[in-house]
Order: sequence, then C-alpha cells, then structure tokens
Amino acid sequence: MKKINLVFVLLLITLSIGSCKSDNNANFDSNYAHVVYFWFHNPDSAEDKAFFEKSLKKFLNNSKYAKTNFIGVAPAATRDVVDDSYDYNIILTFESAEAQDKYQTEDVHLQFVKESEHLWKKVIVYDAIPLSN
Repeated sequence: MKKINLVFVLLLITLSIGSCKSDNNANFDSNYAHVVYFWFHNPDSAEDKAFFEKSLKKFLNNSKYAKTNFIGVAPAATRDVVDDSYDYNIILTFESAEAQDKYQTEDVHLQFVKESEHLWKKVIVYDAIPLSN
C-alpha cells in the first residue's frame, strides 16, 4: 500500500510541476529567433535593474509581433566556453522575418529603447532562422 501511495504522490508532483510551467512559450515559433544581450553601465544598481525589468516587461507584454519571450540573467559560468559577462538577455521568436521587422518599429519597442537605453553600455543581437531541410 505504501508503494502505491508513493507512486501516486510522485505522479501528482510530476503533473503539478508540469502545470506550473509558464505558458510564455506556448506560442514558440521556430521561424525566426531574436536573442539580445545587454551589458549595463551600473550592473550592481538595484534601481537600474528594477527600472529595466519593469520597462522590458511592459514592452514584451504589449508587443504585437513577439510570440515567445524569455528574460534571463547570466548564471555563474562553470565552463570556459560560457560567457557570463552580460547582465540581461531576452529571447524572442517571430512567425517571420517580416514580423521581426515590424517589431523593430512598433511603438512599444521604440518606447522601451527610449526609456532604457541610458542603462546599457553594450547590446549584442543574434538573429537566427531554421536550417533548410
């Protein structure tokens, strides 16, 4: 009986963990990926981080074109090939290169840049499209 209860509890935990995942990636589109890395002038400023995160979330929650969004920070590197020098990164996906072009000029994106560009000293963007089959 204990064995059955343990299996049942493990099953419930597994199901609840799966249902707790954000649906942020429910609309993942592999047609166009846009990955951006930010380096701040003042990376230790809690005020700058809070302002940036608020501005970024407002922008991403209102973008008409970005289908998936992920906001991350660098974990401490444990291997030489890992670059942990950046302060924030975002990963966005789009249904097409045209949608990504429209995103670049949409009002919420331009407002985010205007509000936050004073915080960063460097930005690097990596865009990718899928391999042809």
